[in-house]
Amino acid sequence: MNEMEDRWLSITEICKYLGVSNDTVYKWIDKHAMPAHRMGRLWKFKKDEVDAWVKAGGAAEPAETDKKRKE
Repeated sequence: MNEMEDRWLSITEICKYLGVSNDTVYKWIDKHAMPAHRMGRLWKFKKDEVDAWVKAGGAAEPAETDKKRKE
């Protein structure tokens, strides 16, 4: 993997890569444990960590039964 492919991505770059809005990414960080690293006031992402999280179903909404259990 070349050096540029392994760099830290910004919130704008990860949103563009995943095709979602900033609000969605912030929600995933807060509620779905999206792999993100805080650097000062900025969030940074490693593409391979985010890819693994998505493949593992990290962005999936909880099933209806899980929602009912929380209530």
